[in-house]
Amino acid sequence: MIGIAAAKTLQDVGNIGRFGRFVWRALVVSMRSCAKSETYPLIWTQMNLIGVRSVPVIMITGAFVGMTLAVQAYDQLAGMGLEEHLGVLINISVVKELGPVLAAVMLAGRIGGALTAELGTMNVTEQIDAVRSMGTDPIRHLVAPRVLACLLLTPALIIYADLMGVVGGALVSFFQLGINSRAYWDFSAYGVELWDVSIGVIKGFFFGAAIALVSCYKGFTCKEGAHGVGQACTEAFVASFISILVLDFGLAVIFKGIYGTFWPIKSLVG
Repeated sequence: MIGIAAAKTLQDVGNIGRFGRFVWRALVVSMRSCAKSETYPLIWTQMNLIGVRSVPVIMITGAFVGMTLAVQAYDQLAGMGLEEHLGVLINISVVKELGPVLAAVMLAGRIGGALTAELGTMNVTEQIDAVRSMGTDPIRHLVAPRVLACLLLTPALIIYADLMGVVGGALVSFFQLGINSRAYWDFSAYGVELWDVSIGVIKGFFFGAAIALVSCYKGFTCKEGAHGVGQACTEAFVASFISILVLDFGLAVIFKGIYGTFWPIKSLVG
C-alpha cells in the first residue's frame, strides 16, 4: 500500500510539473504570437467561436442572477426599512463576484468542453503529430489562438453578464417589488464604485487564461478512444471550475489589500 501511494504521489507530482511546463510554454508562445500577423486569422476565428456565440447564454445567466438576487434579498431589507438600498446589494454582488464567477463557469462548461473535445479528438486521431511532423509548432498553431481569444473575450463577456444582471435586478425591483426607481439608482450610484466594476473585469483575464490553459492541456494529454476524450472533457471542466474558485478567492484577498493600502479610510468605513 505504501508503495502504491508513493507511486501515485510521484505520478501526481509529474503531472503538475508537465502542466506547469505546458502553461509556461503556452503563455510565452501566445505573447510572441501577438506580434505575428499570420496568427491573426486563427485568433479571429477562435474569438468568433468563443466570444460571439457565447453572448446569449452569458446574457441570460447574468439577467437571471440579478432577478433572483432582487427577489431573495428584498424581504430582509424591507424588514429593516432599507428596501431602497436593494440596488446597492444587487449591483455590487453582480459586478464584483456573481457576474464574473458565473460567467466564467458558463464559459468553462461551454467553451472549455469544446476546446478539450476538439484538441482531444485531434490528439487521438494523430492530427497534432501531423502538425508537428510538418515543422509547425502545435502550441503556436493550436493553443496560442485559443488562449488569446479566451484571455481577451472573457472580460468582455463578464461586462455583458454584469450589464444584464443590473438590468434584470432593476426590472424586478421596479415592476414586481414596487421600489422607487430614482432612490434605487441614487443609492446604487453612491454605493458601487468604478473600482468594484474593475475588479470583476480584471478577474476575467485570469479566469479566461485558466479555462483555456486547462482545457488545452487536457486535450493534448487525453487518453486514446472516445472514453478518453469524454474523461478529458469532464476533468477539464472540474479543474477549470476549481481554478476559478481558487483564483476568485486569491484575487479577492489581493484586491482587498490593495484597496486598503490606497484608500484606508474608505476600507475601514466599508
